[in-house]
Amino acid sequence: MEKKTQYIFITGGVMSGLGKGILTVSIGKLLQAQNYSIAPLKIDPYLNIDAGTMNPLEHGEVFVLDDGGEVDMDLGNYERFLEMTLSIQNNLTTGKIYKHVIDKERKGDYLGKTVQIIPHITCAIQDHIKKIGKGKDFVLIEVGGTVGDIESIPFLEAARELSVTEDVYFIHLVLVPTLDVVGEQKTKPAQHSVRILGNIGIRPNMIVCRCKDPLINRTKRKISLFCGVKEEDVISDHDANIYELPLILKEQKIAEKIINHFDMKHNGSELNAWTSFVNGLKNIDKKITIAMTGKYTQLHDSYVSINEALNHARSRYTCEIEIKFIETTHIENNTIDLKTALKDVDALIVPGGFGSRGTEGKIRCIKYARENNIPFLGLCLGFQLACVEFARNVCNLKDATSTEINPDTKIPIINIMASQKKIDTMGATMRLGAWPANLKKGSLAEKLYGKTEISERHRHRYEVNNSYVSKLEKNGLIFSGKSPDQKLMEFLELDNHPYFIATQAHPELKSKPLTPHPLFLGLVEAAIKKRYN
Repeated sequence: MEKKTQYIFITGGVMSGLGKGILTVSIGKLLQAQNYSIAPLKIDPYLNIDAGTMNPLEHGEVFVLDDGGEVDMDLGNYERFLEMTLSIQNNLTTGKIYKHVIDKERKGDYLGKTVQIIPHITCAIQDHIKKIGKGKDFVLIEVGGTVGDIESIPFLEAARELSVTEDVYFIHLVLVPTLDVVGEQKTKPAQHSVRILGNIGIRPNMIVCRCKDPLINRTKRKISLFCGVKEEDVISDHDANIYELPLILKEQKIAEKIINHFDMKHNGSELNAWTSFVNGLKNIDKKITIAMTGKYTQLHDSYVSINEALNHARSRYTCEIEIKFIETTHIENNTIDLKTALKDVDALIVPGGFGSRGTEGKIRCIKYARENNIPFLGLCLGFQLACVEFARNVCNLKDATSTEINPDTKIPIINIMASQKKIDTMGATMRLGAWPANLKKGSLAEKLYGKTEISERHRHRYEVNNSYVSKLEKNGLIFSGKSPDQKLMEFLELDNHPYFIATQAHPELKSKPLTPHPLFLGLVEAAIKKRYN
């Protein structure tokens, strides 16, 4: 007999940015602790097929999955909290579902019928939800956007339709602000939001209130009365570190309430390892400063996976990390002094990115870190620019650069692969998803990973030009990780340096709270030694 699947929809009201994604995975974490299997789904109402072409300044970082899917950054939190490896099927956009239906219409699958939003789009949405939930106890569906947005209506209608035939539980996240003038938690925004949801035909089973301080009983009673839910199903989601939310919700027995609704069995819920991780974030006894160079520094969500990978590592070492964001266009324009920018910095990260803007400033930062024994971690573009810096300043190839920076360069240390040059579709030229690498025995990379065969996720177009590998190695650059066929350079490092390592991959995408990534653990350890030894 096939396992019966329960469906939980998480919607949001009043305003965006309340934390539906963190709420979704926190609930999922608690259901996992009850030994139930889950499948998360993030619905993004935008018309893009995926997040691959979106500017990080507009939408935050693009998160890459093992299968090469380029998805919303919330999928990163899904993987981090739930300790799962997800696929492109765990992200659904308006563009993707409309393309699916239109492709079917073009093939004649609808037998000449008039194709409409209802029922064809809404049924396709339900089919997708059921497909990813097959064999699972729960599907958690986060509906992006805000209730009332025209873009979200087909998805909410699909949810309403699904509730007619399946076991569905609706959780609505609302803002409960506290006005400084009166010092009172205000419920009117929540009331309006629930009313809008009701107009669509959905009545929430639970209301979660995003608030500054814990929800007081009077506020709970008022929301219960005006929004038509039981008082015990009004939940406080107050300000805290995001990783504390599962513990906050556990105290309010949110998983038990959901399980009771579906008349399912209670299996206990221990979060000991998670609690230890959270305690490591709070019980700090050291502080370090890590500089991060970039060109998307105006929006810190552009580098959220790196920020979280550092959080995972710092919990292990019970230290606080101050991230000093450096806009490298100012370095190359000499509007900020390099030595001043990196003064009192304990480590340097040069993250990924596209285009030439700010790259010369990054190269100058890498040179400074190499020459001044500052622990350094290069990610993707940071790996490529470390090669360029070494070629220029150690191998004396003064005009060395990447063809991404200068397509006409005579010394293309970094170049697009010949097999990719004939492809002109946006995104098609990129090496995406999980790729294997073999690590050199005795290298720093092997020491950090504890093995010689690894896999990391990639998102880039350009590679180290093999014509220059021997010259770089002859002058002391160690390519400590290569593809199994030895044609692609994956890791580099230097001897006689406290910590100098870079990778063509994006290891930050695989770091998780309970299993911090070894490259970030190594960086934080080296930074602590620099600061305190």
